[in-house]
Amino acid sequence: MKTLGLGAASLALPGFLKAADRSESKPNIILIMADDLGYSDIGCYGGEIRTLNLDALAAGGMRFTQFYNCAKCSPTRATLLTGQYDQAVGQKNLEHGVTFAEVLRPAGYRTIISGKWHQQPLPTTRGFDRYYGLADGCCNYWNPGIEARPGEPKPGRKIAGPRRWAIEGESIMGYTPEDKNFYTTDAFADYAIARLEEYKNETKPFLLYLPQTAPHYPLHAWPEDISRYRGKYKTGWDILRRQRYKRQIEIGMFDPKYEMSPRDERVPSWDSLSESEKDQADLKMAVYAAMIDRMDQAIGRVFAKVKEIGKWENTLILFLADNGGCPETPDTTPNIPPGPVESYRSVGPEWANASNTPYRKYKSTDYEGGNCTPFIAYWPGVIKPGSKTDQVGHIIDIMPTFMEVAGAEYPGRIENGKLKPLAGKSLLPIFQGKQRKQHDVLYWQFGKAKAVRTGDWKLVKYGDADWELYDLDKDRTELNNLASQHPQKVKKMAGMWEDWWKNCRK
Repeated sequence: MKTLGLGAASLALPGFLKAADRSESKPNIILIMADDLGYSDIGCYGGEIRTLNLDALAAGGMRFTQFYNCAKCSPTRATLLTGQYDQAVGQKNLEHGVTFAEVLRPAGYRTIISGKWHQQPLPTTRGFDRYYGLADGCCNYWNPGIEARPGEPKPGRKIAGPRRWAIEGESIMGYTPEDKNFYTTDAFADYAIARLEEYKNETKPFLLYLPQTAPHYPLHAWPEDISRYRGKYKTGWDILRRQRYKRQIEIGMFDPKYEMSPRDERVPSWDSLSESEKDQADLKMAVYAAMIDRMDQAIGRVFAKVKEIGKWENTLILFLADNGGCPETPDTTPNIPPGPVESYRSVGPEWANASNTPYRKYKSTDYEGGNCTPFIAYWPGVIKPGSKTDQVGHIIDIMPTFMEVAGAEYPGRIENGKLKPLAGKSLLPIFQGKQRKQHDVLYWQFGKAKAVRTGDWKLVKYGDADWELYDLDKDRTELNNLASQHPQKVKKMAGMWEDWWKNCRK
């Protein structure tokens, strides 16, 4: 998409001129997004899964306790890429916006993406120089195609038709790699490392976007990674939730004044399961944990390459997830255990409920369990190591942040379309240890889910149920519905949501 002219939007960003006029070189940027990762899955957010590289990133950077996504894969990606709500920008085609790659490339950046792309136009048509990965929703980790490799069973699948893969600007419908050691998480890292090596002598900064498919179903992982966790989850999801909640409090990532949410009503007690059922459930969670472990290993390999080429000290790194843990159960191979290429299994609501500790609900809902994500920011010399913040952030803030740190400008208009303004504001003041003026209001919608947050008040609903009202300052886990006590506030906030929804269509 062609961008035409330079608008005033960039100059309205807090600190923009200061950022644009800085004498130091522009930072490299690495943006990593996990897929269907629960709030408590990684170690630095209370999890027991081995995530040494992400934990080290958090120790050297900043962790947010109130950072939000859009609670669903494709909407989150549209919003993240453009700095606009997906309902306004056009979730599928991004027709009313520009991507951060389209903004950063004119500012002198080499733009690379390796991983999952969930929009219709390929990244190479939307500002990215190079691309490799899944241009679809999900795929078999061992074999994204339809046909089996020689000597292997057919890959387990969710749907009969092919998933779209892409290499640079070419779409491939049914991508079956020849290498029997192919595994998507490893392949995404390999491509990123190869591009870093290719461009290591360039003087221009790089933007590397690494949207993972892990740990989204299907449950596929290397046997050596699975063995690290097999048997460790036989204590069950009830004890795991309590352990994670306790650890979150111990490491300062959750205030003990907030109760942990009760076990979700869809989930049976662990003790009600037979020994055989417990063993099968343990295997599912062991594979899920192994997928996260392998993702962290892959991230570590990319980090090692950045250090090797001497770019680490001038690199801003952000890590987040696209939504909360996933309760969906597309188990198309129920008689094949999770792990190998021929299987297609999911972790289900039981372990997803534990993944989202201490919050309620899941992906595709706008309760905290669906839309509150881990968010780590690392930038040597700018972000104080080991810091935490309770300031509220949202993925609409990523584009303005990149613009400010890069001295980039938002275009005045786009060819053949209506360019809508940015919805977010830069996170740089928070990174610098300052108090940022908070958002006046934040909105959510996906399918049957709706929510609006203003200050500490959050109004949320799902389907035909009534609006629910929570005071997040006193009730982060959304246990005490105050709607009946504050009917006027409910009416006002519901009206704000309706007005926003109508304006998105204009």
